[in-house]
Amino acid sequence: MAKKICLILILFLIVGISFSFAQEKQTKKMIRIGVTQIVSHPALDGDAKGFEKALADAGFKEGVNVTYDRQNAQGDMANAQTIAQKFLDAKVDMVHSIATPTSQAVVKVIKNIPVVFSSVTDPVDAGLVPKDSAPGQKSGTNVTGVSDRWPVSLQFEMYTKFIPKAKKWGTIYNAGDANSMVHIKEMREAAKKLGVELIEATISTSAETMQAAQSLAGKGVQAINITSDNTAVSAFEAIVKVCNEKKIPLFAGDVDSVPRGAIAAYGLDYFLIGESAGKKAVRILKGEKPGNIPWGPAEKFSLIISEKAGKAQGLKIPADLLKKADKVIKE
Repeated sequence: MAKKICLILILFLIVGISFSFAQEKQTKKMIRIGVTQIVSHPALDGDAKGFEKALADAGFKEGVNVTYDRQNAQGDMANAQTIAQKFLDAKVDMVHSIATPTSQAVVKVIKNIPVVFSSVTDPVDAGLVPKDSAPGQKSGTNVTGVSDRWPVSLQFEMYTKFIPKAKKWGTIYNAGDANSMVHIKEMREAAKKLGVELIEATISTSAETMQAAQSLAGKGVQAINITSDNTAVSAFEAIVKVCNEKKIPLFAGDVDSVPRGAIAAYGLDYFLIGESAGKKAVRILKGEKPGNIPWGPAEKFSLIISEKAGKAQGLKIPADLLKKADKVIKE
C-alpha cells in the first residue's frame, strides 16, 4: 500500500513538473524586433549585423528569445512608409531603423514603440529627436540611436594629400537624401577652404550612377569623392568601373567601400555603429526607457588604403600615408 501511495505521489510530482515547464514555455516571451533598412550595401548591412551581435552578446539571441522581421525599402520612400506602418500594425516590441529615410518613416507613425536608429547623419535635422536636442542628450521620447556623421572636412583634407595636384574633384549623390545634403554642404565648404573645385552629379536611382560617373569623367575631374549617399554607394561598383577605365582616383567616406574599389576611406566602420546602437537596444530590453538613453555620434574613425585600387586607377600612394593607415589592402 505504501509503495502504491509513493508511486502515485511520484506520478503527481512528474505531472506537476511537466505542467510547470509547459506553462513556463507558453509564458516565455519572444521579443519581436522590426528592422527597416533603406537599401542594401555593405556599410548598412554591416550596421545590421553589428546591432544583432550586440544583442546576442547580451543574451538576446535570434530563435531563442528574439525574432527579427527584416525589411528593405529598396531605396523607395513609399516602401519605407509601408514598412513602418506594417511594424505599427504588428505591434512589434522594438524597431531598429537603419539610415535617415527609413528612420523618418518610422518616427512619423510610431510613437509608443521603442525606436533605435543608426546610420543617420543629422538626427535633429531629420526630425528624429527634438530640435533643441544635441548629441549626448536624452530625447525624452520613444527614440534613441547612433549618428554616423562623418568628418567630411577632415576626409576631404586627407584625400587631397593623396593627389595634391588635383584641383577638379567630382562627387555623386541623390539630392532627395537628407543625409547626403548635410554632407554635400560640408563638402562644398571644405572644397572652398582647400582651394579646389567641386563638380556635382545628381542621381535619383542607383541605375543612374554609372552615367553620372561618366559625366564627371567627361568634365575632366581629376578625382572623385563619394560621401554617405546610399543611392550612390549601393551602386559603388559602377563608379569603380568608370574610375578604373578613366584612371580617376576614387575615395569613399565609409571603410566598407575600400574593398569594393576605392583607393582610401578615412571614415567609419558601420559594424561598430550598429553594435553601438545595439547596446542601446539592450538597455531598453532590460527595462530602461529609450527617451532616457542619450543618443550620440560614432566616435572611432579609421584610415583604410587599397594599393590594389591605387594601381587600377593609376595613382602611386605616398609612403607617408601608407604608414598612417590602420589597414592597407595589398595588390
